[in-house]
Amino acid sequence: MPTEGLLSTPIAAFLASLAARHYSPATVDTYTFDLRHLLERVGEVEPASLTSHDIRRALAILHSQGLKPKTLARTLSAWRSFFNYLARQNTVQANPCIGLRPPKSEKKLPNAPSVDAMAHLLAAEADDVWALRDQAMFELMYSAGLRRAEVIGLDIAGLDLTAGEVTVTGKGSRMRVVPVGSKALEALRNWLAMRANVARGDTEALFVGARGARISASVLAQALKQLALRQGITARMHPHALRHAFASHVLQSSGDLRAVQEMLGHASLSTTQIYTHLDFQHLSQVYDQTHPRAKKK
Repeated sequence: MPTEGLLSTPIAAFLASLAARHYSPATVDTYTFDLRHLLERVGEVEPASLTSHDIRRALAILHSQGLKPKTLARTLSAWRSFFNYLARQNTVQANPCIGLRPPKSEKKLPNAPSVDAMAHLLAAEADDVWALRDQAMFELMYSAGLRRAEVIGLDIAGLDLTAGEVTVTGKGSRMRVVPVGSKALEALRNWLAMRANVARGDTEALFVGARGARISASVLAQALKQLALRQGITARMHPHALRHAFASHVLQSSGDLRAVQEMLGHASLSTTQIYTHLDFQHLSQVYDQTHPRAKKK
């Protein structure tokens, strides 16, 4: 009995249906690529004969061939969509991809600059109004663990220099009050003394750009990049690295994960727990360097 087209024909029909529904050519190409993987792994078989075991085995082969978990997740999603299409066509009774999950991606540890690196970055001399702005902005981000969007959206009214606090609106429109350290408060006072010279009269933004309006994300990122270059820091320095530095340095000193969660504005403690890996790395280094039974002879 000829088997040609048992699987490739319905795949072609599914791809044609995507094009008819005005999916972009790039998206159709991606589905084509992913479904070619399926055809290569299982061959020209009746789609209705495929089981979850067959799909799991096909994914395992792709994984063994070096496909990344993120790519496998996309591939499984394409296969699931294909079988959903066949189910609507009454070609299969059940979707063999239901209930299957791709391998979990490894969580990459955030890039957290060292205490010395942050001290060196923020030691730059502020000799003009924009340098004063940058110094205040980055001192605040490091001192309070602010996201880039949070510091951009911060108004003057959100800063309380007397109490040493800043009120920010984070993800999900959740507001939180975070303490601000003395170095950041000093830098903020220096910037506020000059801000009126460059800010438009109608803006409430704490930090402004060259046109006097609220600073943009790209200007903030570029300012940090240029500051790092001037200070001779070769490692890539991005705005979120300052938040990572805040979290890891406070956790190293205090060990209070719950407090770090509150200051970062994380809704779930599990989100904050990635910094415990950074802290463990730090503690491991201290142990290796100081414990008498850890030293190599």
